[in-house]
Amino acid sequence: MRIFLVRHGESLGNINENAYRQFGDHNVPLTQWGYQQVLLAGRALASYLAELPERPNQSLDIWYSPFLRTRQSKDALLEVLPPGWVGDVREDYLLREQDFGLFTEIYDHAERRQKFPDEFEKWARMRNNSGKFYARPPDGESRADVAQRLRLFLQTVNDDTTDEGNDIIIVGHGVTNRAFEMNFLHHAVDWFERSDNPGNSDVTLIEGTRRQGYRSILLHKASERKTGNDEFRHAHGSELTITPKTTP
Repeated sequence: MRIFLVRHGESLGNINENAYRQFGDHNVPLTQWGYQQVLLAGRALASYLAELPERPNQSLDIWYSPFLRTRQSKDALLEVLPPGWVGDVREDYLLREQDFGLFTEIYDHAERRQKFPDEFEKWARMRNNSGKFYARPPDGESRADVAQRLRLFLQTVNDDTTDEGNDIIIVGHGVTNRAFEMNFLHHAVDWFERSDNPGNSDVTLIEGTRRQGYRSILLHKASERKTGNDEFRHAHGSELTITPKTTP
């Protein structure tokens, strides 16, 4: 069994934080460049599977977060993966992005402190005393909380698969994909603290067997946006977004 962790492509929120206020975190769309990023990631994934010495008979089961940018990334993958390879395509709310509570849509520390001074100071003390992994934003989730729900999702995956089962693609977010990898490979908290989120449209491969163990590698590193490229911009310089599709 192989597991491919795919982070969503570049979203409007990745290039302009005001997009989170405009759309809400759950409804921030991909940019046109982000969609192209995922198409390239899907082609790289398909090429890797096609070049295996013996192409397994397993299908590719796809799991994805319910947020718009991950649903659109799933659509992009389905465009380029051979239809005969794709098995079940399922959404799971446990794969959603980390909930930042009162700090949602506010990424500047100074603005957080200004709007919620008491809550910010409490959160800052927790980060200092307990560590970033355990500090819970006010009314939100810590990274430990995310890791716990990803462990629940992992149980679903384990119940549905075996070593000889279908390969799996998980289309998620930076923190959630990293939390899945941490749980699946039994990494310590220190690993999570030291590691970085994957880039937009990066593909991490986890492969192996339960008896021999599993390992992870970065299978595909996505290309960065080219500065000065006006192909995906309006005349006034605002980013074009894609039109969502209807897929299973």
